Amino acid sequence: MARQFSKRYLILAAVCVIALLGLTYYYFFTSFTGRSVTKYVYVDQDDNYDSLVMKLRPEAKAHCFQAFSILARHSNLINKVRTGRYALRPSMGAFSVFRHFKNGLQEPLNLVIPSVRTMQDMAGALGRKLMLDSLEIEKALTDNAECAKFGYDTTTVAAMFIPNTYDIYWDTTVDNLLKRIKKENDNFWNQEERKDKAKSLGLSPVQVATLASIVDEETANDKEKPMIAGMYYNRLMLRDEKYPQGMPLQADPTIKFALKDFALKRIYQNMLFIKSPYNTYKNPGLPPGPIRVASIAGIDAVLNMVRHNYLYMCAKPDFSGTHDFAVTYAEHMANAHRYAAALNQKGIK
Repeated sequence: MARQFSKRYLILAAVCVIALLGLTYYYFFTSFTGRSVTKYVYVDQDDNYDSLVMKLRPEAKAHCFQAFSILARHSNLINKVRTGRYALRPSMGAFSVFRHFKNGLQEPLNLVIPSVRTMQDMAGALGRKLMLDSLEIEKALTDNAECAKFGYDTTTVAAMFIPNTYDIYWDTTVDNLLKRIKKENDNFWNQEERKDKAKSLGLSPVQVATLASIVDEETANDKEKPMIAGMYYNRLMLRDEKYPQGMPLQADPTIKFALKDFALKRIYQNMLFIKSPYNTYKNPGLPPGPIRVASIAGIDAVLNMVRHNYLYMCAKPDFSGTHDFAVTYAEHMANAHRYAAALNQKGIK
């Protein structure tokens, strides 16, 4: 009789344990969201536990959210919420979700560094992707002391940005962001003998990026960029009685940059007299810094430019985005007249 009672007790206990384990698994380890796709929750510096709850509740199954709340109430999560971008994966249960938020185990994002014209544009683009306010980023990029930490100034800092995609935490600081950008820049220039190629041209990496930014503005056709780079390099290196300091680049995109009017479709004679260090019609040599964040294709086009004797180029009248090149000014003027006629015919002013 005692044996039967003991056996029944053991079976009952086993059933209770199994039920308890089942409930524990159901509440703490089944899918928190019940969805087949990963959702992301963003926690910023203004969030607290209550606002975190408001963000999590719509994403969670009721019993899983209840389990999360129990764990939170018995931890310091209820008093301290860590900023970050957190993934709610289909396989994650309440315990896993709790552990990620409690320990700040956030998910990095793919940050795309765009090729933009101004640091204000760059700050805006980064601010839309990160927790950082765009004004905070812009303030750093327009502060000479801040730029000097990384070996640049406000006119050259655009050369530090290499357009690419990087893994970075959403809640990164401005200082850590710029350190990462500088690290990626160093890695880029240490690849494919880029530094050696720049040195052989007599140019620094910043000067290469500056020339590349002009090339990028001249065309979106990557195949033509080495030709354009070669033409501008010929002007930079030319030394004669007429041009003892080099032939002015006379690059129309630098006039747009000087005027801060990037919508211009034609450059007129009166625009060429603007007083600006970026006016490459008046000033020989390169402008003080890049007129946009140079693309990788643009940088590599300068480093691997086509060697030729052309000193002039003009957009083709077929509006293909490519150019006619010329050795002499007379040839160039003939090309320019054809292009001007095409503009007039289309009514482009």
